[in-house]
This record gives sequence, structure tokens and C-alpha cells, in this order.
Amino acid sequence: MSTRHILLGLLAKGPSHGYELKQRHDEHFPQARPLAYGQVYTTLQRLVRDGLAEVEGTDSDGGPERTLYRLTEKGSREVTAWAGQVTPPAPFVANEIFTKVVVTILTGGDPAAHLLAQRAAHMERMRELTALKTAPGADLTTVLSADYALNHLDADLRWMTTTQARLASLTALTMEVDRA
Repeated sequence: MSTRHILLGLLAKGPSHGYELKQRHDEHFPQARPLAYGQVYTTLQRLVRDGLAEVEGTDSDGGPERTLYRLTEKGSREVTAWAGQVTPPAPFVANEIFTKVVVTILTGGDPAAHLLAQRAAHMERMRELTALKTAPGADLTTVLSADYALNHLDADLRWMTTTQARLASLTALTMEVDRA
């Protein structure tokens, strides 16, 4: 996920303060890793440095001084071009569940027990997400992000089922490789 492009996209709605951008990020990307305020302000400084955003002014509204940022034409072109690019599928498997199953097999552990526990954790998270997206008043971004997460969890569950069925042969294959 590109914090730079997310902030540019949020600025496309109009000038905002860093605090507002953080809040809007959390509203529009409810299942994403939360942004730290420091990350927002550091990214905004880089956007200004690179000519993608600019300071429109400052105000205080009776409180601390706040800087108002706005998208530049260059920033608008960049975020539009970025959003239009097709994201290539991940070329490598970099999933912690996969890694733990392989390491469990390599260390002589019980991969079946690990998969069973992981399945239970996935099912619990799927119940939480389903409740979240079907709650009265759930907004579109909540539903979309919950659906995205649910589909990924479902793919993990399908992989766990396939792996569970192959554990005996995977374990035997690993033992043969170790003996060679």
C-alpha cells in the first residue's frame, strides 16, 4: 500500500490538514493498517518537496497552528496515473502461514495441529468481518474492505484444506530430501 498515493487520493477531495487526512484514511480504509500521525506528516512533507502537494495556508481556530495542504496539478496527474495502473499479481509466496507450516514440517512439529488452530483463528475473523459488514448502517467502504478481507481469508482456508490433505506426502518428501 502506498501511503503517498493514498494521501494524494484523499487530497483530491480538497484541501485538508494532516489530522483530517488521518481521520479520512481510517474512514475509507477501515481494515487497513492504521497510519500513524507522524507517517502522515512525513509523507505530506515529501509530497510538498516533490511538488505533488503544496501548503495552501495555516490556521489555528483557537488551537495550535494547523497547515492546510492541497493537491497540485502534478500530484493529480500522478495519483490518476497510479490508480489506473494494473497491480501485478504477487510474484512470490510471502505468507506467514505458509512459512510456519513449512518450518513446522522441517522441525518435526505437528503441522496438522498448526493448521487446525490457524483455521479456527481464520473462522473467528471471518465471523467478525461478516458481522461488521452486515451491521445496520455499515457504509460502503466497510462492506468493500470486509469483502476483500473475507475473500483472502477464504483463499487461505482453501489452501489450508489442500495442504492438510497433502501433509503425509509433504512430510515424507521432506524426510527424503533431508536424507539425501
